[in-house]
Amino acid sequence: MSRKFLNSPTAYALGMFAMMIPSQAFSSFYSYYYVEKLGLGVGLATLARVVYLIWDAVNNPMAGYLSDRTNTRFGRRRPWIIASVPFFMLSFILVFAVPRGMGDTGLFVWFLTALILFEAVATLLWVNYGALFPELFRGERLRAKASAIQQGYQIAAILIATALTPILYDAVGFGPMAILYAFVFAIFMLWFAFSVREDENARAEKPLPLKEAFRATLKNKPFWTFNIANSFAQTVNGLLGSMIPFYAKYALRIPESQVSILLGSIFIAVIPLVAVWYLIVRKLGGLRSWRLALAVYGLSAIPLWFGQSLGGGVAAGIVVGFGMAGFLVTPNVLSSRIIDLDAERTGRRREGIYTAVGGFITRSSGLISALAFWIVGLIYGYVSGDDPGPHPETTFRVLVSVVPLLLLAISFGISMLVKDLDGIRPPKNRNATGTGGSLDGQKIDSELR
Repeated sequence: MSRKFLNSPTAYALGMFAMMIPSQAFSSFYSYYYVEKLGLGVGLATLARVVYLIWDAVNNPMAGYLSDRTNTRFGRRRPWIIASVPFFMLSFILVFAVPRGMGDTGLFVWFLTALILFEAVATLLWVNYGALFPELFRGERLRAKASAIQQGYQIAAILIATALTPILYDAVGFGPMAILYAFVFAIFMLWFAFSVREDENARAEKPLPLKEAFRATLKNKPFWTFNIANSFAQTVNGLLGSMIPFYAKYALRIPESQVSILLGSIFIAVIPLVAVWYLIVRKLGGLRSWRLALAVYGLSAIPLWFGQSLGGGVAAGIVVGFGMAGFLVTPNVLSSRIIDLDAERTGRRREGIYTAVGGFITRSSGLISALAFWIVGLIYGYVSGDDPGPHPETTFRVLVSVVPLLLLAISFGISMLVKDLDGIRPPKNRNATGTGGSLDGQKIDSELR
């Protein structure tokens, strides 16, 4: 392996590519699979998400705390990543390998169990993967470049998962499709894991005790404001991905074989547009670029309401792609800056706990998405594929256009509460005491509160 490739943005992006293929297939098609294909009621599907989030409230922050406290010669994050690979493969296959002939109760129990197992292992992977970003890449420009490359790989994976999945499950079924994606994940995830090396100095300081670590995180107001705003925007990503198959069927009235074309139109557009947003970040900085991306993303959902055919849906999907590209590129730059300022204040690199808690906040988007599906379904009478109600077309036009616009308006409003952190000097001394005794420490401490 060449030194140039080691710890490069491209090496790091391989991990995103690996995780996003099964993750996107899961988020885009698990609702369609369980609700539309297997007949699980929307209410039971929503209940399963609520139960999972209660569990997630515990396992996500603890995964980050344990990651920060891990200290091996292989690093803090890589051992967790490598050990999680086989368990992620198995749990992903279980999601889509439902035995035939199950009733509502059995189907609900299987779904809930598979969901909890899959999300628990996924938490370990995403927390440790995300925690590497601020450590490997320092400075706004390098982070913007690394984020753009990472999102390019992410969109390529999303495109593969969303476009290929309908073809695969139509040809071989959901179970074999899941097995194939699990092995693709393992190949690229291990390639990534052996292509990065962690900074030994990052784990030189003794980790904060549990209570102190969570107290410092909970008192960081920019972190909370940023992630709450992001949770509403992240809901739109998940909502669009999971509702497009329904939208295609009921609003555009196109066959399942053409769903891949519709989904592809969104994600193909995103790949070159991440470069445009990289240039915007360089010009405007992290905070203003992030706010602009939220506004553009919200407006870009409007054309989906007017789609009447495959052609109209594709045109609207390309417009959505521009807004989505901005939201994918910009958050990493700002979140890494917030973590840097915490390191200056505490004297410790705590990417794990911040990634985990931030991940839990943004994962609440899954509940928001499920509640939106349930509420809009109640309003317009949609229950399941067996009972779509009198107005399924309107149901899914609202879910892919009106709801995203409202959620992103809320996200943009919250983003205006985030202070401009660009003027605060980034950390230079990894061994800062964290007492806030210096003038710089006092300044940063006050800004973070």
